[in-house]
Formats: sequence, structure tokens, C-alpha cells
Amino acid sequence: MITEGNIIKIAGPVIVADGMRGTQMYEMVRVGTSRLIGEIIELEGDTATIQVYEETAGLKPGEKVESTGGPLSVELGPGIMGSIFDGIQRPLEVIKGLTGDFIERGVDVPSINKDKKWTFKTIAKVGDIVKGGDILGEVQETSAVLQKIMVPPVIEGKILSIVSSGEFTVEEDIAEIETESGVKKVQMLQRWPVRKGRPYKEKLDPDIPLISGQRTQDTFFPVAKGGTAAIPGPFGSGKTVTQQQLAKWADADIIVYVGCGERGNEMTEVLIDFPELEDPKSGNPLMDRTVLIANTSNMPVAAREACVYTGITIAEYFRDQGYDVALMADSTSRWAEAMREISGRLEEMPGEEGYPAYLASRLAQFYERAGRVTTIGTEDKTSSVSIVGAVSPPGGDLSEPVTQNTLRIAKVFWALDASLADKRHFPSIDWLQSYSLYIDSVQGWWEENTGADWRATRDEAMILLQKESELQEIVQLVGPDALPESEQLTLETTRMIREDFLQQNAYDSVDTYCSPSKQYEMLKTIILFQKEAVAALERGADSKDLIALKVKEEIGRMKFVAEDEFPGRVKEIQEQIVKQTSEV
Repeated sequence: MITEGNIIKIAGPVIVADGMRGTQMYEMVRVGTSRLIGEIIELEGDTATIQVYEETAGLKPGEKVESTGGPLSVELGPGIMGSIFDGIQRPLEVIKGLTGDFIERGVDVPSINKDKKWTFKTIAKVGDIVKGGDILGEVQETSAVLQKIMVPPVIEGKILSIVSSGEFTVEEDIAEIETESGVKKVQMLQRWPVRKGRPYKEKLDPDIPLISGQRTQDTFFPVAKGGTAAIPGPFGSGKTVTQQQLAKWADADIIVYVGCGERGNEMTEVLIDFPELEDPKSGNPLMDRTVLIANTSNMPVAAREACVYTGITIAEYFRDQGYDVALMADSTSRWAEAMREISGRLEEMPGEEGYPAYLASRLAQFYERAGRVTTIGTEDKTSSVSIVGAVSPPGGDLSEPVTQNTLRIAKVFWALDASLADKRHFPSIDWLQSYSLYIDSVQGWWEENTGADWRATRDEAMILLQKESELQEIVQLVGPDALPESEQLTLETTRMIREDFLQQNAYDSVDTYCSPSKQYEMLKTIILFQKEAVAALERGADSKDLIALKVKEEIGRMKFVAEDEFPGRVKEIQEQIVKQTSEV
């Protein structure tokens, strides 16, 4: 039922309308003569409080507010992949063609092209008993993505008719399913409310790592498929480049990149760079398996609050098809700031630093939609949504509410350090502050796929790095020469771990990606040097001679050895370590 009310109050992006009895929470509405898009966020009697997703300048009390009968939803189907949307899934490239470089208020453009015909290959047949999540057919959307056209989650029954393979638009009927409540017609296009998670059968243990080819993240602080990670860091510490590296190299089939409230120039860089990036797996454009959601800091604040829900709903849709999806949210701090602004307009009681009292629960609702799951449908498919959220704490203060609440939820914490970035150490992840709660879960995978001593090697390297931190305080007071020889050797080994293992060049064609087996062998080689050098020291060797060994140059160059040449080369280096330390 369509309800019409009138505006009685305007406060920035929040308006109040009366005469709205019969509407529901989170229902979409059209506001004013410009028909701006809005969403009901509070109901009291016949008065509705509405957040408007567009600029409200020029609205006047008395203008009409019209309900649409449904919640804020996204359109899901062929045509999503490779697109660039704003926070409420309006296609920015299509809007630019209509209105130029600036989005006009009230512009109404379909999220997905309704006129384009897609080649539909039929898989199901008449008489099949199907339920939500079962596959009716396939559409080769891009070179990288075969989109599976599914029965909508709420439908279950017997196929009465289904089209033969051919060309169809997303709104044409492709099947009729007889359900208990009558015959339902199914199209390639689905709509789903963004604030409601799509259903699944079972959530599985996160025991497979999301391999990104970045040594610090994979070996020291791994994230599992279906896991959650947070990247907090001050301005200029490399959050965006770190997320772009993950988007390019992560072991995921689909990438959803949400630019939430970032500066326009940063988002411009993403929008320019991503279409030009080559997918290292296929050689095709990376955009063939990427969806970009761009909501810059100068766009209406209410749409920023919605953009992360838009992104996670698109991610869940591809998860239901059996794909592993990685969602990058950059940054959740700007999302929280949007919540704070809207909360202030609603005159709600503020919590810590002015954020709403429900900040923690909203963050939890978002991150908890990640997971490795068994999807709905007759056939069990295992797939995942992994979330990596950047956090931009003001002044790099990690004790502020958004960072602290995120840490309670996300199980991986990659703390970026501005002082490391200033030293040109990238990725500038602080190995003493960062942590991962997935290490025990993914240990089995690493030991099966690299070496049985992976955990012992990784732990030994971490102990050495912690020991270095303690020794640095002494070095600053009395200098390195005052340390015992064994501790001078420890400082040299940790320097190699930091510079030759943890540092990685995103712009070097070889070093930009490091396979799990190469990561393991590199770290094992550095730990081997430590063990052999300590043994030589105990035999009476001089630490200065050990530190000056020629093999150290080869250890420093390991990261630049191509993957196909590496197994042979690393064996030579390990033999040289044993030989040269025994000769000192």
C-alpha cells in the first residue's frame, strides 16, 4: 500500500514527515518534488523520521513524501560485475552519461541494465523439485565470472516450465515454479534488502587461510577464508595500498571494494587504477571479477551509512553461488562518523566521543555477516565472505571508540605504524602490536602445504623480534658493541627478518606476490642462519666474522628470485649457510 505524507521538519539529511501511518521501519520513500531517495529510520504514531540519501537543500515543509512499499534493497543479477556504484547502488558511469560530472538530485537510474540481453544457458529442467539457492542456469557475465542464476531464497517447489537456452533480459521470466502458495515466476534479477543477511545452512570453522601473497599478513598474522580483519593506521601509513594489494592478490574469486567516505582523490586513484590492473590469475582485467562502491567524503552522509550494507549484500549474493568473496571496506571510521552525524540529528543520547550508543552493535552486525558457510540449496556448496575493514583513527589514536569496538569483533589486527612508513618500511605493519586469532585454526593447512615445522619457525621468528625490541632499549643507552656476542647476532638476524622478509615491494614484478611455500622457505633460511651462527659462536667463532659472511647478501636477494627458480636457489643458499658458518 502506498502512503503519502507531508514534510514537517528538515534537519540536514534527516527530515520528519506526518501522515505516514501504515509505513514500516527501513521502508524506502521518495521525498519532495525532486523525488529524493530516503529511508524511514524512526516511527512514532503517524510521524516518520527519514534519512535522505541525497542533498536536501531546497526542500520545504509541506512537500509530499511517498512510500514505496519495500525496504532499501539492491538488485542482484547479471550486470553487477565490473560496475562502479555509489552507496545506494546507483551506477555512476551511467549517471555521468546522463548528468555529467556531478550527480543531479533525484536522478533515477536502474542499478542494472534492464535492456541488455544475456546468453542464458539452461541447467534445470521441467519437473525438478527445487528450493532457494538451486541453480536454474548460467550466464557468462565476464571472462572471469560465470554467474549462476539461482532460485530466490524464499521460493521452493516444482518447476512447471523453464526457457530453453537463449538471449534474455534480466526482467524476462525464465521459469515458473509451483509452490504451496501458488505459481511463482522467476527472473534472472533478484532484489534483497541490504540490512538483512542472506540465509545459509551452516557456518563452518575458519580453517583455510586467505592467501594474499603478502608475507607479513600470511605468515605472521594470517586471516582465514570467511574471517574478519581490521587495518587501523594514521594518515599516510599505507591502509589503501595494503587493501589494494589484498584486492589484487587475495585467494578470492570475487572482490567487492567499498570506498566509504574516503577523500575524492584517493577514490579517484582506485577508480582509475583498478580498471587498468591485470588479474594475475587470468591475465584479463581485474575489474572482470571486481565490484566497486564509491562513496566519497563529499557525497551525502546518509548514503555513506548505507554503502557497507550494499557491499556486503552483493558479496553474500556471490557467496551463495559458491564463490569465495573478499570485501574491502575503506574505511569503517567514516561509516561510524556518518552514524554519529545522523544520531546527532535525531537528538539521540550520545555515547563515547559523540558516537551513538549502538556503535558496537552496528559494527558487530556488519562483521558478523562474514563467514565460511554451507550455502542453501539441494546441493551443498562451501563458500565464504571475508571482510577486511580499514580504520582511520584521528591522529593515529588506537584507543578511540571505533578502533576499540572493531578489535572486539575482528579476529585479525594489522596495526599500521606511521614511524615504519616514514622509514619506507612497507607494508608498515607493526609486528609487536598486531595479532591473529586464526593461527591455531590455519596451522594444519600451512603444515600440510609448506612444512611440518611451519608453526615452530614462525614462532621462533616472533620470539626473536620481541627480543630485538628489548635489546633496542639497551642499544640506545650503551650502543650495540656493549652487548654480548650472541645478542649482537640476534640483532643481525632480526634485521634480516625485518628487511629481507617483512619488507615487500608492491611495485616489483617478483616481490609483489610471494607464494606460501616461498614464504616458508625464506623464513626457514633466516632461522637456519641464526641456528648455525649460534652453534659456530659456541665453538669459539667471532660474531663479527659471522655477521660479515658473504651468504647474507644471497639471503637479502631471496625475495627477488622468481618462483620457478626459487626451490633450487634456496637449497643452494641453505647449503652455503651451513658451509660458511662451519668455516668461521
